[in-house]
Order: sequence, then structure tokens, then C-alpha cells
Amino acid sequence: MKYNKIIRGVFHSRPNRFIANVYINGVLETVHVKNTGRCKELLLPGAEVILEVSDNPARKTNYDLIAVYKDGLGLVNIDSQLCNKVAGEWLAGQGYDYIKPEYNYGASRVDFYMEKNGEKYLMEVKGCTLEIDGVGYFPDAPTERGIKHLKELTTAVERGFHCSVAFVIPMEGVTEVRANVATHKAFGDALEEAKAAGVEVIFLPCKVMPEEVVIVDAIVAEV
Repeated sequence: MKYNKIIRGVFHSRPNRFIANVYINGVLETVHVKNTGRCKELLLPGAEVILEVSDNPARKTNYDLIAVYKDGLGLVNIDSQLCNKVAGEWLAGQGYDYIKPEYNYGASRVDFYMEKNGEKYLMEVKGCTLEIDGVGYFPDAPTERGIKHLKELTTAVERGFHCSVAFVIPMEGVTEVRANVATHKAFGDALEEAKAAGVEVIFLPCKVMPEEVVIVDAIVAEV
């Protein structure tokens, strides 16, 4: 996935989960944050950030904060819309006969439905931006929605679907994601139940550049 026009800035503060104050060319600007998660370990005063310039003159803010440099790690893309886009690009090269994003299944909307050789597949995508000692952790905040998706996939396996949850990792040097049980133990329990039922867990490490993010590998987690 590529961005149209990017610039650099310096993070100042985050008044709420939707906006941040960023110095751009020495001027303090209010920008939109494309991630409603906490990102407390990333969005620190003085951190260098990457912003996409909006081409919509009707918007209240002219920039979207999409990535931040983390000391000791490098660039971390925090654009919550990116993960499904790069996952869709990756899926397009995996030999499926049919791919449908945002597929209604049960009481949820699963990120992708695929078909191959008459078999049916469901894949839910999660983006991981929390890194601790070289390992990714998800979620960085409690997610009842995430638990609901895992339960839907667990049920779908019983009905003959091939199901997976794919963790897109938009930061380099991280190839594994673990459940963040310290933040949301129930999600970790639901993930283990899903794995035991046959839901495949896939890690999708990325090459992360200011203007582009690309999935470079697919690692299936051990059961």
C-alpha cells in the first residue's frame, strides 16, 4: 500500500484519541490520528512522526498521523485502515479463486471471505503496533469486538470453513504476536479456544517505509 503525499513532523500531545498536536515545519498543527488505540508507548513528546497530507479541502484537519519512529525499533505504522488494505493486496497473490472483503457471517462482518478449489475460507485481520522486547502483543486495549470475531471463526470451523486470524505487523524486526493477557485476558482465552478448534493464526511481517507498507512473509503459528 502506498500513500499519496507524506511529510514529517514532531509529536507534541494527544488531547483525545482522534486528534494530536504535531509540530510541522516549526508550527503546531492539529492533525487526525488514524488509530483510536492507546499507542502510549509510541506517541511520546518529541517523537518523529509521518503524516499524510489530505487532498480534501472540506476537512477540519489537513493531515493524518500515520506512523511514528520508536527508539530501538524504527518506523511503526499506526494507520488502522492500512492492515486490511495490505492484507487484501497479499491475498490477491495467494491463488484464491474469489475474494470478498467485509463478508457478513453470523452476527459479525469478517474481514475477508475467500474460495479456492471449491473450499470456503474466512480470515479476520488484526493490526499489531505494540512491541515489547522484539515481540508483538495484541490488543493494546480491551477489545470485546475482537473476542466476538474469534468466536464467530470458531463456529465457522465447525461448519466446514477454513478460518484464520492474521496479525499484520507494520513494524520491522517483529515476526511474532502474542495475546496481551495483561491488558485483556479474555481475548487471550478466546484466541486459545479458537486455535484449539482449528482456527489458524498467521503472522504477516511487513517492510515499513514512510510512503509504503508491504507484507514480506507469512508465518503460521504453532498450535
